[in-house]
Amino acid sequence: MVGSDEDEVFLSLEDDDLIAVPAATTQEVTLAPQTEQGADEAFAPEIVDSTFVEDASGSFEVSWPLLGMDCPDCASKAMGALGHMKQVTKSKVSATSGEVKININLEEGTLSEVSAVLRSLGHAPDIDHHEMVGVRAKAVAQRNEVPVQKLERVIRRQPGILDAEISDDDRILVQLVATNNKALLEARNRALENVLGMEPNFAAAKSNRVRPDQWRLIGGGIAFPVLIIIMLAELLGYHGILIPILAIPGVAIGGIQMFKEALASLRNLQMGFQVLTSLAVIGACVLGMWEEALIVTILVAFTIHLEGDALVKARQAMQGGLDRLPRTARKVNQQQAIALMPGTTISAVPMGISLPMTAGIGLAAGHNARPETEIVPIDLIRPGDKIEIRSGELIPVDGKIVEGKGALNKAPLTGESVPVDVGEGDVIEAGLILSKGPVVCEVLAVGDETRLSGLIDAVHTFRDVPPRLHSSIEKFTAIWVPAVLFGALAVWYFFFPDDWKIILLLWVVSCPCALLLATPVPHAAALSNAAQNGVIVRGGDALERMAHVNHILLDKTGTLTSGRPTVGEIVLGKGRRKKAALQIMMGLESRSSHPYALAMMEHCTSEEIEPASIKEINDIDAGVAGQHGNSEVAFIRPDKADAMGIEVEAKLAEAFERAKEAGHGASLLVKDGKGIALASFVHDDTRDGTDALIASLKERNVNIEILSGDHQNAVSEFARSVGLPESSAHGGLSPEEKVQWVKARSSSHVTMMVGDGFNDAAALAVADVGVAIGTGESVNLEAADVLVPGDDPRMITEMIDLARQAQRTLMQNLFFSVFITVTLVFAVVQQWYDQLWVGVLVHELSVVIVILNGARLAQNGQSMKLFKETMKSMVEDTKIAFSTFGARYLPTRG
Repeated sequence: MVGSDEDEVFLSLEDDDLIAVPAATTQEVTLAPQTEQGADEAFAPEIVDSTFVEDASGSFEVSWPLLGMDCPDCASKAMGALGHMKQVTKSKVSATSGEVKININLEEGTLSEVSAVLRSLGHAPDIDHHEMVGVRAKAVAQRNEVPVQKLERVIRRQPGILDAEISDDDRILVQLVATNNKALLEARNRALENVLGMEPNFAAAKSNRVRPDQWRLIGGGIAFPVLIIIMLAELLGYHGILIPILAIPGVAIGGIQMFKEALASLRNLQMGFQVLTSLAVIGACVLGMWEEALIVTILVAFTIHLEGDALVKARQAMQGGLDRLPRTARKVNQQQAIALMPGTTISAVPMGISLPMTAGIGLAAGHNARPETEIVPIDLIRPGDKIEIRSGELIPVDGKIVEGKGALNKAPLTGESVPVDVGEGDVIEAGLILSKGPVVCEVLAVGDETRLSGLIDAVHTFRDVPPRLHSSIEKFTAIWVPAVLFGALAVWYFFFPDDWKIILLLWVVSCPCALLLATPVPHAAALSNAAQNGVIVRGGDALERMAHVNHILLDKTGTLTSGRPTVGEIVLGKGRRKKAALQIMMGLESRSSHPYALAMMEHCTSEEIEPASIKEINDIDAGVAGQHGNSEVAFIRPDKADAMGIEVEAKLAEAFERAKEAGHGASLLVKDGKGIALASFVHDDTRDGTDALIASLKERNVNIEILSGDHQNAVSEFARSVGLPESSAHGGLSPEEKVQWVKARSSSHVTMMVGDGFNDAAALAVADVGVAIGTGESVNLEAADVLVPGDDPRMITEMIDLARQAQRTLMQNLFFSVFITVTLVFAVVQQWYDQLWVGVLVHELSVVIVILNGARLAQNGQSMKLFKETMKSMVEDTKIAFSTFGARYLPTRG
């Protein structure tokens, strides 16, 4: 808004829809006095050659969320369309997460061209718009010597831009791809600076452009009253020319988005559901079946939105398990002092932005011109910035709390169900959820630099790994769809030559959307449910195998026990001193992380023993050895002494026998080939829940064996203590022997091996399902199919139950979707009905039912609640769609 008060030009951004975003680098600009010139001249920048626009080069991997991505068939069609684009070297579109990930070569084409193809298929970017602060479209167009109408095209050519539009009030709005790739960010900013004549600054804003999903709702909403009028007219006996005159525009407007997506599919050589329904509607119009054409149009508009919204709600239910980082953050303007306590309300102050009237397109913000907090893209956040995080929000960065206190939900990382209190000075990690807040933290790391980024990427990737069954379904549908397309023609030609409507009916009911969603939704929901409890599963395939496990092999130390035994008895050989023996033991174990070594180190420290100086320490088959002065020393398993030619006096041998009988472990200290002392280790550290684990596995008819490197007597005693027979306890096994044991069992059973992820890595790898016990910080994810946070072994049973529940849900979905499809096809052939809208309604509702049935695994069975939220959301979305349409296309008075 231009005015003349005090010779300055003011731009009002007080609309609630706009939140100013600070630039990555903020510059204060001094206002210059306004000379006498028109408002247009005030924005007149230096004119540059419009051919000078930097074209970025290089290949980048980027991803962004999509609207309307609600079916694996849609994802397949989208990937097929992307496969025809030269700049896309690799693509992955996921209906489960609703995202596209591509490798793009910018020398071959732009990112916005890729986004445009997906938008034409009904999959616009699901990303907030940002305004380019401090510039006006008219001025930028003059700078680049292009008409304002063509400025959008110039902006879209720049790297990192998904879409651009010029608003009615001369603002430039863009959709930016979120990325942490510094080269791409620098190329984007450099290119935009060439276009704008200044460093680009962004502010979050809302576009009044009508999205594809909104056009669909608007069309359905307009077609509905037309249908009512025509039905009333025919009810009153009127069948005149006014009916087609009214119906044709109703069908055209109601199906505008469907027809656009059908044309886009055909242009990209894809045969999607929209093509089939469009043919059905056109065929109904040709036959003069106006009511049916309108009903199909309305059903497609609302049921497709219902289907998409149901999947969106399912995705929301699946979040919170270390699966992704937020794309935006709430940045705190550091020039303003704020004090936070739990319950503090953050509000933005009204702002005024003034523009200098000298050459250039600079921006100056006066005192208190910016709000306390501002939503900014995550790629504009830098270490040292301060951000605010509120209750229930996903933490976007690694940061140190500088104000406020709250509680951190660490369940996705450690399995702890109780939130951990955090306050000033504590470090919080990206990907976790702040259960209680708000807090302000200083940013320590962003994006790929965050501590858990590798784990988060792995979890997000695992969620899209399909089970083997889904691959079979995709192969089946690849045959089914063309078979029905051409089979429908055969049915018409040979059996119903006078009724070509049967072709349309068969095409509509045969689309396999529900079948393709039968497996990915329940698996994604189950994986999310697991992740929220800290359990990470390497995709649907691992979950599918887990559902069939009937034989479980448990490593004892660290799995069923805490792995922290205590030193029991120290028995000395004739003429030996206890302090000297403990010093040598401590020196030998100083570099080991074995549970016995840690127990010995802790015991010696409590006795104020200093370790002896041991050189050339190295692991041997039976333990550890080294050089103490001129003597060779070792700390070994007593049962290996004879094989190694070690002389053991009777006193030490008797102590070893007593330890075995008691179920304790033992280690023998050897010096120059003679045993000089023996330490026993007491195993009384059985984890809580071990007894319950064994009992629950028996109830589920799962065979159980314990494998351990400890002495057989110790393992047998432990097995008896947890309710297992001695025949299920196998001690004295080396890692290689464990591998052979697991291989033997896997030849006749579906096996699960549970270990620590490091010492048992090979055994985990050869089992049908390998489970590593530990935390996401300490366990190597590559060593296992499943990561279970430690301390509570009962979670193993819970995961087996979840896998079996997911498998049951999957089979329910498969049976239901196949039954519905076959029944509809059979009903058409038998001519039980000939209404197109019946087929469309049943087809779409079957998809919604499959989604809700699968999503309940992430919602603790509350599928009805999810359905109610989805229906309520559709009503609200329809209202918003018409409101957006009115704001953009209907003039307001005054």
